[in-house]
Amino acid sequence: MVKARHWRIGYREQKALGMDPILPRLERETRRRRRTPMFRHQRVPVRMLVPNFFTLLGLCAGLTSIRMSIEGRYELALAAIVFAALLDGVDGRVARLLKASSRFGAELDSLADFVNFGVAPAFLIFTWGLGDLKSLGWIVVMIFALASALRLARFNVAIDEDKPKWQTAYFSGMPTPAAAIVVLLPVYIEHLGFGAIRSSPFMLDLVLLYTLAIAFLMVSTIPTFSGKLLGERISREYVLPLFMLAIGFVALLVTYPFGTLTGACLVYLATIPISWRRFTQMLAAAPTPAAEEGESGPRRVVAIRASEPPR
Repeated sequence: MVKARHWRIGYREQKALGMDPILPRLERETRRRRRTPMFRHQRVPVRMLVPNFFTLLGLCAGLTSIRMSIEGRYELALAAIVFAALLDGVDGRVARLLKASSRFGAELDSLADFVNFGVAPAFLIFTWGLGDLKSLGWIVVMIFALASALRLARFNVAIDEDKPKWQTAYFSGMPTPAAAIVVLLPVYIEHLGFGAIRSSPFMLDLVLLYTLAIAFLMVSTIPTFSGKLLGERISREYVLPLFMLAIGFVALLVTYPFGTLTGACLVYLATIPISWRRFTQMLAAAPTPAAEEGESGPRRVVAIRASEPPR
């Protein structure tokens, strides 16, 4: 009780002085997390290493894609990026399934994502066509790579933010794996035989603007569907159809890779306005912070840490 009373006095003094009373506590929490070891156990269980194997395998795919791009083997470079994207969707789920999440795995995953979905697509799109624009093309692909780094940094910072559950169904901006696949849409279209994009200066200018637009979507706050809540529970009658859709998509991806990727990119881009509108509607329908404070009182201020005594 004495500790709680002293805390209330300090809170009132800081509030009277116009200071943010939460800021010092957040700074102490940040320092505490920096001192946290990478693994929680003295002897690391083998299951803790399994997700990192998937991450490292994806990183190998991204580095291989860079090599294939330099050698002009664009089909293999593209396949390596798609393979890395599939592995990126597996390692996190494996970590949660095995309860093998760790600080080391989170840091490694971020570094791998930057190489796989920031550097590798930039190399591919530059060596494929934007290299003909010399320095201008290099500046654009560099902006794309830097945008992916900023997007990953913002994602890592926002992990610990306390959000309503419905907001977890949305990403803030386009995620880097999706951006890496979508930015290569001109490569898919040319392989489908719809036109010689690289031989037309006008088409290369469009590819330049398209690459910049995807980079902007990564660092923007436009909400995009994440699909996280879709994987929690599904009805029994949808289990078999879901299996058939997944098998059909994989079969189409292997048999008709460029057509399948083109269709997937167009569908994904078409869902962005829908997700934006849906997010805006749900945000307007959600209770405001002022209403929540009126219902629960000033306890909401101290409820961000369970270790603090209630007021």
